[in-house]
Amino acid sequence: MSHISRRTSSALVSCLVASVIAVSAGMATQALAAGKKTITAVMHSDLRVIDPVFTPAYITRDHGYMVYDTLLGTDAKFQVQPQMAEWKVSDDKLTYTFILRDGLKWHDGTPVTAEDCVASLKRWSRNDSMGQKLMEATASLEATDAKTITLKLKEPYGLVLESIGKPSSYVPFMMPKRLADTPPNQQIAEQVGSGPFKFVKAEFQPGVKAVYEKNTDYVPRKEPPSWTAGGKVVKVDRVEWIAMPDAQTAVNALQSGDIDFMEFPPLDLEPVLSANPDLTMNVLNKFGYQTLGRMNFLFPPFDNVKVRRAAFLALNQKDVLDALVGNPKYYKICGAVFGCGTPLEADVGSETLVKGNGMAQARKLLGESGYDGTPVVILAPGDAITLKAQPIIAAQLLRDAGFKVDLQTTDWQTVVTRRASQKSPKEGGWNMFFTNSVIADSGNPIGSTFVSARGQKSPFGWPDDPKMEELRDAFAKASKPEDQKRIAAEIQQEIYEQVIYVPLGQWFMPSAWRKSVTGVLEGQAVPVFWNVDKTE
Repeated sequence: MSHISRRTSSALVSCLVASVIAVSAGMATQALAAGKKTITAVMHSDLRVIDPVFTPAYITRDHGYMVYDTLLGTDAKFQVQPQMAEWKVSDDKLTYTFILRDGLKWHDGTPVTAEDCVASLKRWSRNDSMGQKLMEATASLEATDAKTITLKLKEPYGLVLESIGKPSSYVPFMMPKRLADTPPNQQIAEQVGSGPFKFVKAEFQPGVKAVYEKNTDYVPRKEPPSWTAGGKVVKVDRVEWIAMPDAQTAVNALQSGDIDFMEFPPLDLEPVLSANPDLTMNVLNKFGYQTLGRMNFLFPPFDNVKVRRAAFLALNQKDVLDALVGNPKYYKICGAVFGCGTPLEADVGSETLVKGNGMAQARKLLGESGYDGTPVVILAPGDAITLKAQPIIAAQLLRDAGFKVDLQTTDWQTVVTRRASQKSPKEGGWNMFFTNSVIADSGNPIGSTFVSARGQKSPFGWPDDPKMEELRDAFAKASKPEDQKRIAAEIQQEIYEQVIYVPLGQWFMPSAWRKSVTGVLEGQAVPVFWNVDKTE
């Protein structure tokens, strides 16, 4: 693209974004004039896929927490707490009974029933790695009356509550049975939950705007809010998510007051934003994110473990983190698959990732692998600032190692849809994509989305590694922390040897908001918009 055409394109984008701001500001003004309190937010990505069981994408998870509720939640001490339901456990640890609290209603006015929740748990469990393991240990899951869910195990299993109360993707959100009966590889037809906000379908513009209104029938718990547990008290009437693909435009809108909240402003502008007396900046997720790469095991060249290892050896964390984050204050080179600072931290197998000394080995192994020059199709989202750098850096490192690379730039929501495709790369499929995982999603071998290696039952990439599944089963049954740590280290070694996925470091990202906005909560699945208030 020529310099002139780039400038013209940039101008067109700016005009489009300005139009969106103007329309949004106009609508917000109308809402305020009508007595409605409105929060306007720019999230880390635009929203298109709105079924939180169809994709683990965090923007869809965030949407899920607006619309849906969960049986259990997890608080800031990593303790599981009641949310929609209380529970009791039999003395033999084989029967878990969940009792729905009174007054729960779906957004269409019908009561929430145990039958709805059983169907929701079953749909969630088909896609989620923790859910899959839970169902393997389950003898039966039934609605024994309108308010009672009874789960019976084949043998004692230590992660029942942690699975149902997991805070991040895939989240076991509850939905009406008529929606939960939808196959998990198809998107649900409606957005009907029992959560603190209602989705305004009439105002939804995929990729541009999503609107939520306070659910006036929602009865929050009485406990203080803590991560995904406690009282979800909504203090505003309306929340609007506005997509702004140009980060500088979004920052300008935040500084001028046209928007109230920006999830991930560019870190190179942090000094400017921190100096603005009208703004607050804070890292909401203190445990941070792991950024990672995933290869497609179904097609050449990554159906060959030697080729995968060559690619693994070519990659290093520092180059990726410098491009993604830049400021070492906000990143950590970390070879631990399950996160640095966690009980399962280990460094086994990570030397080339953390030291960046694997390129010579990569070139040698690629030459020995029989690689025939098949292009590596890398999906590159150009609209998400937290995902733009990784594919670009990886593409260059792979080229340096001797790979041919086809870097295909789209938007993130297209990546979210396309990565689920099992078509060949020539038919619109892919060979590699990158994403981010909160430590809540990658902190143990059962909950971590990309550790699962069950072929077609695993998420995008579909690795098939029976040894990995034997190790994961052993971890799930281990009761002593020292045994869990030992097995986790063996799992990490297997991940690196088979290149199940490639951890590329830990990073932390501050959010920014107007000081007129108060009550923004910290957590593992943030941002959330309950407890948030706004003064004019």
